Amino acid sequence: MVVFSIIALWYDQVGICTYAIVDKKRLELEVLLFKNNRIYSKLIGKAVICMLFTGLLFLISCRKTNQDKEKKAFDISLLTQNEELQLSGEYESLIRLNIEYLKKAAKMKYKEGKGLCYLNIAGVNVSSGNYEKASFFFNKAGRDLEHSDDAYHQARFFNDYSLYFLHLKLYDKAIRNNDKALYYLKRAKKSELRDKLIARVYINRGIYFAWKGWSGTSIKSFLKGNNLENSAYSNCMVAQYYLFNKQPDAAGTYISLAKEKMLKEKTSDVESLWVYYTMGYYYNEIDDNEAAEKALKKALEINIKTRRTYSSHIEGVYKSLAELYKKKNDGGKAYFYLKKYMEEEGRLDAERFATMNKATDGLISEMKKESDWRKNDLPLLIALSITFVTVSGIYIHKIIKHLRLKKKVLKEETDELKDHVYQKMLQEVIELAQKNDSAFLLKFKELYPDFVNTLLKINPELENSELTFCAMLKLRFSSKEIAEYTFVQHKSAQQKKYRIRKRLNIPADEDIYEFFERIGS
Repeated sequence: MVVFSIIALWYDQVGICTYAIVDKKRLELEVLLFKNNRIYSKLIGKAVICMLFTGLLFLISCRKTNQDKEKKAFDISLLTQNEELQLSGEYESLIRLNIEYLKKAAKMKYKEGKGLCYLNIAGVNVSSGNYEKASFFFNKAGRDLEHSDDAYHQARFFNDYSLYFLHLKLYDKAIRNNDKALYYLKRAKKSELRDKLIARVYINRGIYFAWKGWSGTSIKSFLKGNNLENSAYSNCMVAQYYLFNKQPDAAGTYISLAKEKMLKEKTSDVESLWVYYTMGYYYNEIDDNEAAEKALKKALEINIKTRRTYSSHIEGVYKSLAELYKKKNDGGKAYFYLKKYMEEEGRLDAERFATMNKATDGLISEMKKESDWRKNDLPLLIALSITFVTVSGIYIHKIIKHLRLKKKVLKEETDELKDHVYQKMLQEVIELAQKNDSAFLLKFKELYPDFVNTLLKINPELENSELTFCAMLKLRFSSKEIAEYTFVQHKSAQQKKYRIRKRLNIPADEDIYEFFERIGS
């Protein structure tokens, strides 16, 4: 029994030990599985986090890409439309366009977009001579663009700023800003806007160096810009350089290229007008009057067709036509186009100023309506109001002074042309009288349109032969000369003079020539 008890006890202990060993193994296995599960869970968690992070980066990247595309589309649309309006001189429409895009940039939270709008407004103020106002908007544009990651924006700013200094005749500053524009363009991403701007930067560079008198550097810049752009406009600029430097032969080559480009490629009416104007300038220089007249008349046709409010070249076309007809001894047409030139110059000065003030008022009003701008741009509104009042007075004074000087010069030219026309017509009338031509009285009436009517008021029964005789007296022909020209006796001419005195009630003590001198003058 004891043995069995011992054996039973041993079996129990062995069983317990066995169970203990098995439980321990099971426990170890469970612990191992638990650890593995935790590691697995961690790996799954990390994988999920990684996927989420990758997805977030992808979404951010997509959003940034979409924003970049939206900003690029903004730039292209704004700058393309702005350039077209700037070239055509439609300044009021240009400012309305930029007001619209200022709102759009604010909604997009596109700081650089606002900078471009301010830059465009600065540029149009430069074109109109509102330099203080332009400086204000350049400062606004600079603050929005100076930290731009887009090198093209920087280049655009410095190019436009260089043109501002050109208008102020500060050529060294213009060149320094032009250098900066080139620096940023070389670092800008390749794009259509960048390629177009770099060509214009070189052309502008040519203008600055030309004014500095650096002819060699100037023509190199013009040619570089033309090689990059090779348009009707760029070829015209090279031609203008050679015409300015009295090298018409060299200019002729580029005139031909500009004309060819214009006819083969689709050019704007504004650009075509510029080409025809340059052609007229060239043909005037080489004394090809017929070709010059044809080109300048074509420029006029384009101006009428486009109905541009402020064409930047049309007054130059009128002046060139006046000079052309003066060379051709056609005083009547020369006087007509000189008068048109005077009218156009006066109209442009007055309307540009009125339009700029109206457009600036509109800009201020629009900005006041924008609640988002009331807080951030209050200094801008105050500055605009102040500069509007002060600059207006300065600009008006400038215009008046400029117009007075221009009026004096043009009056002298007009008087000279009037005298030229009168003398030519007078000579023609005298020659008709000497030939006893039947057209004499008709031409005489053109020279002195009130003469015959005044005589008929004194005596309505005067006959044509008597009116013709009176016209000869007006020309101070003597009785002997009248007799010779009309193939009558000298005595007959004297008798006719006596009858005319009676028919017109001219007192005996009054000189008959002095009487007719006063009639129809």
